[in-house]
Amino acid sequence: MARFGIQDGPWFADRRDAGWRLGKRLAHLALLRPIVVGLPRGGVIVAAQVAAGLGAPLDLLVVRKLGAPQQPELALGAIAEGGSRVLNADVVEATWIGEAELARLTAREQAALADEVTRYRRGRPPLEVADRVVVVVDDGLATGATARAASQALRGRGAQRIVLAVPVAPADTVRAFEAIADEVVVLDVPRPFLAVGSAYGDFSAATDEEVLAALDESARA
Repeated sequence: MARFGIQDGPWFADRRDAGWRLGKRLAHLALLRPIVVGLPRGGVIVAAQVAAGLGAPLDLLVVRKLGAPQQPELALGAIAEGGSRVLNADVVEATWIGEAELARLTAREQAALADEVTRYRRGRPPLEVADRVVVVVDDGLATGATARAASQALRGRGAQRIVLAVPVAPADTVRAFEAIADEVVVLDVPRPFLAVGSAYGDFSAATDEEVLAALDESARA
């Protein structure tokens, strides 16, 4: 159940705890044989626990945020492997980013995305999502640009139904996703929303090694 109210402390111990809680909340999907797709890096750690709880296969979808030149944490939009790109039109307009600069930023992030695909997939092809229920998992949303790019990419690959599942997100982002995903599951919707990390006791940066270990453990299972 989503929590609305003043954020008074960490809601999750760490990403594994958040994933375990999220998996319990998604138990109704188990009979639909979903595929769980995590967004690197931290989202894969959460997604691994969700996949274990549902007895579902785990995959990842590499996404990259398009950060504003002077404010890298401000998302102009995002790209996903497979060529999907979404833009936050209001942010692009407010930052006065021209088409040429946006194209340059996109090309730079596409090169970084290609490197991450090679590093994380290690030759493994993406799981086939056509006509399947796909649960898209991240460790939290702010603007939701990367999750939107991921959802668009998965729709393009033929996913039958998209379920967006995250531990924490602001209310306005949750409302926006109701028109993008077929189902939205968020455990913590704090008001006011401070930051994704505020919902966690431990929100230290996830590493490539953790992502690869989670994928390997799921593959063995």
